[in-house]
Amino acid sequence: MPVRVNTSDPEFLGMLESRYAGFISPSKPAKVELDVEIVQSTGMNPAADVRVTHDAGRWKLVRGDFHAEWEPASRRGWIRQSANPYSIDSVLRIVHTLVLAPQNGFLLHSASAIRHGRAFLFAGVSGAGKTTISRLAPPDVTLLTDEISYVRKCGDRYVAFGTPFAGELAKLGENVSAPIQTLYLLAQGPENRIDAVPAGEAARSLLSNILFFAEDEELVRATFHSAFEFVSRIPVSRLTFVPDSRVWELIG
Repeated sequence: MPVRVNTSDPEFLGMLESRYAGFISPSKPAKVELDVEIVQSTGMNPAADVRVTHDAGRWKLVRGDFHAEWEPASRRGWIRQSANPYSIDSVLRIVHTLVLAPQNGFLLHSASAIRHGRAFLFAGVSGAGKTTISRLAPPDVTLLTDEISYVRKCGDRYVAFGTPFAGELAKLGENVSAPIQTLYLLAQGPENRIDAVPAGEAARSLLSNILFFAEDEELVRATFHSAFEFVSRIPVSRLTFVPDSRVWELIG
């Protein structure tokens, strides 16, 4: 989903170009356009809870370090934030969740990678091993992200796309995509093994890892529907692994 970001601050623009290198394509028409105003960070608190509300056809996104609005009808919005990359990262993630929810798509707190033309997702809470399994990937694996996976239904299949949202690995994913083969729920243990996960548990685990912020009943229903449809079409397994590269012998 091409996003155009407009700013009059040259230093902030340079930061964006560096941070999102590989995901910049000036020739593509924007589906979302955001004007960014940089303000002093005095008194701002990035640790404050985010609120995402809908009023009169506009979404309002507020946290201690930014205030933003976005209008789906015009596909335009604005951000007032401090000059740090985490604020715009957060706004971009939130806007993507709002766009994806009605389209059977979502952002997932997971690593994802492509092997042999198929995408694999590795979901789990912080510390479950997303960065570890990304770091252990062999040379024939293309990393999409070690933090936030972009999932969208395309026709009758689900596709994972690379994202510029890096986690502890501090490495951008590749700007490529592939159909999803399996979702793995990560757990670290004394051996490498894969166990089937019942559908109900799979849906609950998926929902617990979907990024969603909006206080909106319709989008909540859409997200629940997307999660249940996803687990009905994509195999979900628990991947228990020892933190060494041999785990990838089980994958793909």
